[in-house]
Amino acid sequence: MKIIVAAGSGFLGKNLETYFTDKGHEVIILTRSSKRSNEYHWDGETLGAWKNLLENTDVLINLAGKSVDCRYNDRNKKEIYDSRINSTKILQKAVDQCVNKPKVWLNASSATIYIHSETHLNTEENGITGDDFSMNICKSWEKEFFKQETENVRKIALRTSIVLGNNGGAFQKLKMITRLGLGGKQGRGNQMVSWIHIHDFCRAVEFIIDCETMSGPVNVTAPNPLSNELFMNKLRNEMKIPFGLNAPVWQLEFASLFLKTETELLLKSRNVYPGKLMQNGFRFSYVDIESVFKDLLSPRRIN
Repeated sequence: MKIIVAAGSGFLGKNLETYFTDKGHEVIILTRSSKRSNEYHWDGETLGAWKNLLENTDVLINLAGKSVDCRYNDRNKKEIYDSRINSTKILQKAVDQCVNKPKVWLNASSATIYIHSETHLNTEENGITGDDFSMNICKSWEKEFFKQETENVRKIALRTSIVLGNNGGAFQKLKMITRLGLGGKQGRGNQMVSWIHIHDFCRAVEFIIDCETMSGPVNVTAPNPLSNELFMNKLRNEMKIPFGLNAPVWQLEFASLFLKTETELLLKSRNVYPGKLMQNGFRFSYVDIESVFKDLLSPRRIN
C-alpha cells in the first residue's frame, strides 16, 4: 500500500510509519520540516506540490493539530482550532483535485468529544457529546471532515484515547512523576482513564483500513477504562514505587500555571468503549492496564 501521513513527525506518526514500513508498505510523511527522502513539506493550510502525492494513494491519514497540552488562552485556542480545521479543509481540496483519489481517509479526532462521565460508558452509538471548548473543537473538527461526501473515499474519524508508549506521549510524564513520589491520584481520582497501547493503536488503524464496512467515527481505545486512582496505583506497583502523594484539585490548578497546561487533561473523566472495533472482530493485544505497564516497563522494550 501507499500510505500518506499528514503531520506524521510526532509520536503517533512515527510509530505508524515504523509499523507500516516494517510490513513492506510505502509511507510518505507530510511535515513542516522535511529532512528525509520520504518527507515532503506542507504547512497544513495551502495547496502545494505535495497534493500530487495523493494520486493513486491507498490511504491518507491526517494527524495534524496543535497539541492541547498548553494553556487555553485566546491565542492557543485559535491555534488549536485553526490547525485542525484548516488542515482538514486543505486536504479535502487536494483530494477533490485527484483523478485517482485515496481509497481510505482517516482523520484524527479525540475521545475528549464525550462528556465527563464516571458511570456512562460512551460508545460510538450511545456516546454523549457536550458543550465546552475541547468538546466543541472535536465536534467542529468532525463536522468539517464529514460535511462533504467524496465518491469512492471511505472516511473515518479516529476518536483516540490516551496512547501509551515509550517514545513519546503521556507515558513519559506519568513515569517521571511516579518516580518522584508524586504518582498518587489526581483530584478525587474517580475520573475514568481510557487508554490504548501504541502497538494496538497501530494495529487498530491497520484493521480499520482493511475493514471496508467501517466508516464514520471510531473509538480507538482499549475496552477496559479504569479510574485514575486505580490507574496510578497499578503504575506504582509495576514500577515498584512504594508511595505516591495525592494531588488535590487546588494543587493541580496551581501547578498547571507553571507547567503551562490545563488541569482538564488530568481531571476529565474519559469513559470510552471501542464499540465498532469490537463488533467488527478486532482483538486487542493489551486488554488490561497491567499488561501494558509490564510491556512498556520491560528493559527489552524499545517502543
